[in-house]
Amino acid sequence: MSENFTGNFTQQLPISEEAIEAAVSVMKNGRLHRYNLSEGEIGEVSLLEQEFAAYVGSKFCLAVASGGYALACALRAMEVTPGDRVLTNAFTLAPVPGAIASIGAVPVFVGVTAGLVIDLADLEAKAGQADVLLLSHMRGHICDMQALMAICDAHNVKVIEDCAHTMGGGWKDIPSGRHGAMACYSTQTYKHINSGEGGFLISDDEELMARAVMLSGSYMLYERHGAAPSPEVFERIKYHTPNVSGRMDHLRAAILRPQLRELDVQVAAWNARHDILLSGLRGTPGLAVVERPDGEAYVGSSIQVVLLDWSEEQINEVLTRCGRRGVELKWFGGAEPVAFTSRYDSWRYAPSEAMPKTDRILKGIVDMRIPLTFSEADCVLIAGIIRAEVSAVYQAG
Repeated sequence: MSENFTGNFTQQLPISEEAIEAAVSVMKNGRLHRYNLSEGEIGEVSLLEQEFAAYVGSKFCLAVASGGYALACALRAMEVTPGDRVLTNAFTLAPVPGAIASIGAVPVFVGVTAGLVIDLADLEAKAGQADVLLLSHMRGHICDMQALMAICDAHNVKVIEDCAHTMGGGWKDIPSGRHGAMACYSTQTYKHINSGEGGFLISDDEELMARAVMLSGSYMLYERHGAAPSPEVFERIKYHTPNVSGRMDHLRAAILRPQLRELDVQVAAWNARHDILLSGLRGTPGLAVVERPDGEAYVGSSIQVVLLDWSEEQINEVLTRCGRRGVELKWFGGAEPVAFTSRYDSWRYAPSEAMPKTDRILKGIVDMRIPLTFSEADCVLIAGIIRAEVSAVYQAG
């Protein structure tokens, strides 16, 4: 095979005409701030919160400025304080330990399995070290959530789910984000709905959500929220909760509402492309694909493979050869962070201990985005290129 791929790995679908018209209407109105409303108006942000809460089946929802803000806000709402230890995955992206460190808490990293999910045996061993688990469903891989919650409940560990990569997915018919006490989502450009930056925080716990709303910068305007607890709950906490502003605005909410209505269609399109790539890569010598377990309703917006026990030189050769043919692969095992990739031992602000089994897996993880601007035929071609170049390097030894 000598054909090259000519698509763009960072090109997203355009914003729909419906969303553009909604955004233009907000701009013409001039009321962009979420609390700048005319008499009797609900506003785009509150409408979006109501719609997202209904989509995932939660009582409460708060729209915020970013997924990273949602993570730190959830930790603050749970009253995590400086010096507290917080459990989290060793395989995740920098905003997750960053959120923990941003409030002065200390990440305690938990290992990863060959399925790229949190190692439940390691979680069991470390559960007594912290009161909170910030669980990252990294790159859309969801662990056995019943088993995880059984461990956490037995140790009185509260769970915050980071669903930045699993919006639209779930575990055994329960939407992602509905197992823990709180959950956070992202609407950054590379996530499943796109407002450039943005995020959500959900919960069924009225006091946690009241704190989150106050933290986000509601001042005393919390009664203008459409998916928030009753005013009586705010009365209990409003004078004891600081303002750490991170609100979403009406412009971004207007762009997101039409996208949320199309999310299930988009998920099906991602999964069709993901499954073509997965099928095309199965059986490649030296390459392990990550099979999806029964019970996982995944969103295949990216795909990961593992080049287990390959040398750094061999992995770099694969990346270089695929890159020459137009296929952009990212490596999570490099000693130095590159763009979005990094490892738990890259974050020098977060002390860590070596985890040999986890390190072996992390060293081999290769990652690829699957934009919906790719056709299914593109995915057949990309799988063929990766298979050919991995095979060539593997056979050369």
